[in-house]
Amino acid sequence: MPEGTLGYHARRMSEPTRSAPLTYAAAGVDIDAQDRALTGVKRLARSTFTAGVLSEIGSFGGLFSLDPDNPQGQVLVASADGVGTKLKVAQMAGVHDTVGEDLVNHCVNDILVCGARPLFFLDYFASGRLDPGVMVSVVEGLARGCRANGCALLGGETAEMPGFYAPGEYDVAGFIVGACRRDRLLRRESVKTGDALVALPSAGLHTNGYSLARRVIFEVLGLGVDSQVAELHATVAEALLAMHRSYLPAVGPLLDRGLVNAAAHITGGGIPDNLPRALPEDLGAEIFLDSWDEPPIFGLLRRAGRIPEADMRRTFNLGVGMILAVGEEHLGEVLEALVPHGPGWAVGCITGESGVRFVRR
Repeated sequence: MPEGTLGYHARRMSEPTRSAPLTYAAAGVDIDAQDRALTGVKRLARSTFTAGVLSEIGSFGGLFSLDPDNPQGQVLVASADGVGTKLKVAQMAGVHDTVGEDLVNHCVNDILVCGARPLFFLDYFASGRLDPGVMVSVVEGLARGCRANGCALLGGETAEMPGFYAPGEYDVAGFIVGACRRDRLLRRESVKTGDALVALPSAGLHTNGYSLARRVIFEVLGLGVDSQVAELHATVAEALLAMHRSYLPAVGPLLDRGLVNAAAHITGGGIPDNLPRALPEDLGAEIFLDSWDEPPIFGLLRRAGRIPEADMRRTFNLGVGMILAVGEEHLGEVLEALVPHGPGWAVGCITGESGVRFVRR
């Protein structure tokens, strides 16, 4: 097998310097530290809250009522996010027109799980030295994502910061605002014991876990962005730059029909950290491990990096991009409606014991 394919580099993994299992923290991302920091951030943010605020810091989207006394009034739902070190892969591959669409879709999903549709989007683009061609390519992706999701790209900020970013590097962040009628918001309080959990498939890593994935792919396996990986049926760049899906086309009609009690966007922190954000504190969930086959990219990362299972579950989405909590009586109807969009599958159920447990039936 020629150099540059998976088989060649996999043999090199036996070298002693590559024998230790990898974790997300070892790759430079400490989720626990982020959680500790969030405790202080919540306190500070709460001190600014006005009468219109309906949510706490840590929700998928921030809720602000335009008419706090009206139970059917409009609520603005806002979120901000980035693409993370997926940008490094885009920069290595010289492919810049997909990360903008990733960013829009990620933000759309964050407000979608609150019940909202997007209204408008703002972006922030920063680089050491502005390359107009690269910036236009990124914005092409932003515009494509906005058009597909029915929201306006209203404006943004461009920052040129010499000495801050290395040549060829840039960062991009997005800010979305959507709306929902207050009595149609998805609330964790609507979830009850016995509800079914429905999963929607991801298209790969989406926009999370790239610090660990890059460590495995480029350092442990020694692959390049153009390396063809047989088990992925794709190059490294194609696999790692697979688009973060927007679930608006699939989930929007279910919201209109009142079939969803709550929803979780499975991003950084995986299922263990994100699903509880959509559940009452006294309820938990069982996730059926045998209900789906992970996309091959996750098996490759697990084996090559010898990543502990707890880290795999808390770093990557493992093929699950969103989870919906639905009444058991509506499960068949929901699964049928999702067929053209994925389809979805029954991935678990709500239990009376807090926490997320992974089980095999």
